[in-house]
Amino acid sequence: MSSSALFIGIAFLIVISPVFSKITKLPIVVVEILLGSIAVWIGFLDPNNEVFKYLSKIGFFYLMFLAGLEINLKNFVAQRGKLLKSAIVYFITLYSLSIGIYMFFNLNPVYIVIIPIVSLGMIMALINEYGKKFKWLEIVLIVGVIGEIISISAIVIYESYIHNGVGFELFKNISIFFIVLFLIYQSFKLLNILFWWFPELKTLIMPEDDSKVESVRISAALFILLIAIMNILHIDMVLGAFFAGIYIANFFEHKKDLPHTLHKVGFGFLVPIFFIYVGTTMDLNLIFSAEILYHALLILSALIFVRVVSSYLAYSSHLDLVETFLLALGDSMPLTFIIAIATIAYEATLIAKNEYLSLIVAGMLSGVIIMSLLKFLISYIYKTKVE
Repeated sequence: MSSSALFIGIAFLIVISPVFSKITKLPIVVVEILLGSIAVWIGFLDPNNEVFKYLSKIGFFYLMFLAGLEINLKNFVAQRGKLLKSAIVYFITLYSLSIGIYMFFNLNPVYIVIIPIVSLGMIMALINEYGKKFKWLEIVLIVGVIGEIISISAIVIYESYIHNGVGFELFKNISIFFIVLFLIYQSFKLLNILFWWFPELKTLIMPEDDSKVESVRISAALFILLIAIMNILHIDMVLGAFFAGIYIANFFEHKKDLPHTLHKVGFGFLVPIFFIYVGTTMDLNLIFSAEILYHALLILSALIFVRVVSSYLAYSSHLDLVETFLLALGDSMPLTFIIAIATIAYEATLIAKNEYLSLIVAGMLSGVIIMSLLKFLISYIYKTKVE
């Protein structure tokens, strides 16, 4: 398939996705994934096109950039005692249960990484649709932020271990990763002091009169710069996109409309390409394979089980029973990272093809089934109109 035909196909799917979302009452993200899978099944799109892959990767990075835009560090610091205590309980329980399942069922070690993995991708789709008007959704975002950093750390360590084994290279890669995290933390503190002493710098960089769209240009430049730095250091580039969003949200808060503008660009163009591409990786023929579907549902059940138990242990004092369950479901959609880890493990021949396919289908189902269930429950419980 030529690139021109591919672009026409992608443009068509981006335009019709909202229409099908309104007709079917399904979340638009789910519709984009399903349309992508149907399109590749009938030969309408070519998932192996390199341009398509690169565009989808940019879309994913931009999604993580938008996730960073949602993080208010001042609020986080103000509540850190209460939040960190609950988050620590949550993640200790999450990883303990995952290790327990791995040992009890004698699973492949890859499940120690996969079962507790957290990804902000689908969480951001929820935030985009409902905002942060529900307390449990605010907590999902906080859990997602902490979990994203833990998950990226786990992926970096796991990938380095696969390629280098236990030795100097593994230690070097892990050390570089944590040094980068430390430097990012210190840069936040430094910029906070700088802007406190010289607040006029904020309006100099992003003026109130934005006739030349400087704010969007600076945001895009920071987005590209931090991704490039992470790439040079051989660290997951998602981290660069994520922290670029945090920088913009916390140091240029005088630009009230900027996050809204950046969200429109993302969810109107780049992010749909990513979700359509995710759909193209889902072979519909596999869904109807009893063995693959059975194992995928078992994996999905494990994902939900560990999060439900962890949520009730950590957050039942902050939320009621229903909200705690919604929190657990909101954190049970690590679609993109499941695909990433499954791909790494399969390419390193650590898992068989059927196991790889089961993990991919489990990731797809986590996005489709849980997102649809959440939208139904939100509509039913809060009487929120589903567009």
